[in-house]
Amino acid sequence: MTDGPSRRDALYAELEKLPPNVVGEIVGGELYVSPRPAIRHARASTRLGIVLGGPFDFGMGGPGGWVLLDEPELHLEEDVLVPDLAGWRRERMPELPEGVGIRLAPDWVCKVLSPSTAALDRARKMGVYAREGVRHLWLVDPSPRTLEVYRWEQGHWRVLPVHVDQARVRAEPFEAVELELGALWER
Repeated sequence: MTDGPSRRDALYAELEKLPPNVVGEIVGGELYVSPRPAIRHARASTRLGIVLGGPFDFGMGGPGGWVLLDEPELHLEEDVLVPDLAGWRRERMPELPEGVGIRLAPDWVCKVLSPSTAALDRARKMGVYAREGVRHLWLVDPSPRTLEVYRWEQGHWRVLPVHVDQARVRAEPFEAVELELGALWER
């Protein structure tokens, strides 16, 4: 005898019914629905993906060795998360998986913070990424123009320097190339 669909399966069925103008995620057994990102949020995420993609995904002017994806749907145990950007070292993901959900935890995650989701991103989602062994996490905030860089080590998130405004930075795990933060905020 079967107990029917699991709670996660039922939540995922609800997630699949959501309209395209929202983002659905399952965190800690709850369905969270957020509006699509605002324009400044989307702009920062798009530009960061372009800046990192050349040297790290394509290997143009940088070391290569990464697979970078915009808004991948991560299926991590019972949780379903959609970070703005995520990256896997190519040796861990030599081929792209088929379908929608990726079950392999990324090596790096980037969340562009929005006022409506910042608390969830900072608390519950960071906990999921820690549990899954994500080694590097970036929190980008377009409003105060900041980049917070975190490394998971010895059982906690270690905050590395917080970079602001127009700074030129080398941030883990992409320190091989200098990043001009001002490019993320430009119109």
